[in-house]
Amino acid sequence: MTDWRPGPGGARLEPRAFATLPGWESDDHAAAFAAFRLSADHDRKAEPALRQGLAPDPALRKAFSQALTWNAAPKAFFESVFAPFAIQPETGSGFLTGYFEPELMGSLAPHPDYPVPVLARPPELVTVPQGGVPPVQINPSLQSYMETPHGPVPAPGRADIEDGYFAGRGLEIAWLRDRVDLFFMHVQGSARLRLPGGGTARLVYAGRNGHPYTSIGRLIVAEGHLPLEQATLGPLKDWLRRNPAEGRRIMRLNHSYIFFGVDTSLAPEDGPIGAAGHSLIPLRSIAVDRTLWSYGLPFFIAAEGDLPANRLWIAQDTGSAIVGPARADLFFGSGEAAGLQAGSVRHRAEMIVLWPRIS
Repeated sequence: MTDWRPGPGGARLEPRAFATLPGWESDDHAAAFAAFRLSADHDRKAEPALRQGLAPDPALRKAFSQALTWNAAPKAFFESVFAPFAIQPETGSGFLTGYFEPELMGSLAPHPDYPVPVLARPPELVTVPQGGVPPVQINPSLQSYMETPHGPVPAPGRADIEDGYFAGRGLEIAWLRDRVDLFFMHVQGSARLRLPGGGTARLVYAGRNGHPYTSIGRLIVAEGHLPLEQATLGPLKDWLRRNPAEGRRIMRLNHSYIFFGVDTSLAPEDGPIGAAGHSLIPLRSIAVDRTLWSYGLPFFIAAEGDLPANRLWIAQDTGSAIVGPARADLFFGSGEAAGLQAGSVRHRAEMIVLWPRIS
């Protein structure tokens, strides 16, 4: 009788005991439970995801139902409803990065200090459903395409969009100070804008052109512009601004492009909307590979170093660069401090999925 079970993406799931998880006893299980209940309530309301993921297992849906009526200790909920399994990928180990909601200076109207437009989703953009394939005339690696009067065509890449592919369409919804701010807003998938006359606005993910994501940090290191240890958010931004021509060339090598909407429903204290379709919780929400894991699954992450690991997180988001069964992106919150923390995370880690015991 084997003591492990096959997992998604070729991983092995090896059983663990809660008592062996470092930091389990001292974790704030109430905070993790509040994030899990957010996922449970979203599922109960059958609200759509921004980016469709793997459908929840029936056992996970039963766990959602239990959470909505649970009145005992949150720690007891996780220990009685779930069983922990360490995720052992086919190669390597678990790997963590971090992300955040930027706070940027910007405008909702054309402004001389903010020349770079943020674009809304074009109405003819079609996202290929999870597990689906694009029309035969579209490259199967593309996850979106454009439906035109002459039939489907590939969605444009970053360079074509920057060169005016959508010019004159009225898709501009906001303006930023430079392309570096826009690029990293694309990477993070959301932003809070500080407006010239005071006040703020929230920009949320509305879709992407479906082209593969390319890490410009790796390109900048590979070309010898920065050493690996300096390829974090602050130094990358500084280098791009000091070297505008080279920086623009490298940014254009990431053909992925994100479209946004203005959200007026979010309160200032709310986190941005994640791919699951609801607000994210700082230091409790993670992005996972949506083709392998369902939104709402709890994950305990064990890692060494100066980062908020050894705690329970809830899968509530995804990302183009988040690929593989033991890959996670930790959500740190909003603003500059969160960005500094998130930008320094590149850690090996052990990921433990909490799988529902309910059958």
